[in-house]
Amino acid sequence: MKPDPAQSCRGHLPSTMTHTSPESYLVWALVTSVLFTFLVYHMWSFDRFQCLRWNTGPTPGTFKRVMTYCYLLSVPLIMTYAIGFTVIKYRRGLMEFEGAIMPTPYIFWPENERRAIFPLMLTFAVAWSLEMITHLEELCFWLFLVNSCPQNWFQSRYFRAWIVGSCVAIIYMPMLTIWSRSDPLKCEAWTFLGGSLGSLTLTLSFSPVLWSFPTFLAGLKEEGVDIATIIRLTKFHELNTIRIVFRYVFVVPLVILGADGVRPHKHINESMLWTDFLTMIAAFGCCISSALTLVIFFPRSVETEIAAKEAARERRRSRSIASIAPDSARFSDYSNGKDMVPPSAKPYNFLASEDGHGVASPNPAHTGWTYDTSQELQMQQLPPLRPNRSVKPSTRRDLENENTYSSGVHPMVHNFTSPIQLYDGGKAPTMLEFTQH
Repeated sequence: MKPDPAQSCRGHLPSTMTHTSPESYLVWALVTSVLFTFLVYHMWSFDRFQCLRWNTGPTPGTFKRVMTYCYLLSVPLIMTYAIGFTVIKYRRGLMEFEGAIMPTPYIFWPENERRAIFPLMLTFAVAWSLEMITHLEELCFWLFLVNSCPQNWFQSRYFRAWIVGSCVAIIYMPMLTIWSRSDPLKCEAWTFLGGSLGSLTLTLSFSPVLWSFPTFLAGLKEEGVDIATIIRLTKFHELNTIRIVFRYVFVVPLVILGADGVRPHKHINESMLWTDFLTMIAAFGCCISSALTLVIFFPRSVETEIAAKEAARERRRSRSIASIAPDSARFSDYSNGKDMVPPSAKPYNFLASEDGHGVASPNPAHTGWTYDTSQELQMQQLPPLRPNRSVKPSTRRDLENENTYSSGVHPMVHNFTSPIQLYDGGKAPTMLEFTQH
């Protein structure tokens, strides 16, 4: 006999997935949709989506592309998870259970909607693992920058630590969801607990970096670093501080829900008030911190964008003038019965002078000067300039060591613009580079 769903859950209230109301998932869907919209607008304003191409930029690097795709893929994956459960929750609605009104438990869902639980949870787990890869890279990079390591980033122990940690994150989060997929309630609880503990560890590790960063900036001022670099690093420090605060807002509520969900007796998850409250503030913390990550990874320069727009407008004006002016001149000469070629456009008359050198005689309309080509011929007869090859070419590591200041400040500090713009020498692409072509 097929078990009665009502009898199977009588005597206890199911955990997070049941008590999470449709309204809480609607908040997740709305804020993630706003985040995705902001992402599209920001990437279009940044470089017209050129950063999404694998071979964009003068020296594209695999590291930069991996970081770009890890972050940009996490946002639509989280949005898919939120919208999917929002649709299911509102389809099932609420029900009365032992005298209380609660969201319909998953055991009362149709078979097709129950089958959608695991794919949506796996989507959320993959998105969270990509998010942790992004957070771990930032932690390792800022530790590398603050400690002013003399070696290259890709040869440092911080880069190797990021590789190992990224492999762990991309494996353990999906595996945790797959391992607990037999029980949807435990699957959600373990996914929340595993992901939030990993993110909480990274967030706690980032806090000492924020604490020591003002001392790092003071040291740069004593070393005589230019004020533009100090201002740029100060702005990143403030953005990181705000972002870390909202990352705590994101992970702490999910730690509480996950830890309570894996226990035999639930306390938080049996209260719809606390479940919805923690879920909603976690949604705001996740999306605000992700939006700040986007601004830090792809920093826009309003001054550069305005200059690019003005340069593009000036080029269009110049092309329009150049296309109109010759046509008007030819039309004017043609209407007067003259040659269709204007006098200013006629070639010079090269005459042979007594010394054998060519002398350019301008058009009669432009008198008073001649152009002697003898100097140009003498310049052409000069021996060509040849590079000095007596010096042994320096390797990349020699150049980096040569550019390392004796003060201990890493050269990357002076041209830093983004934690992922490392292969390009710290220079982020600008709108001017994309509008000049």
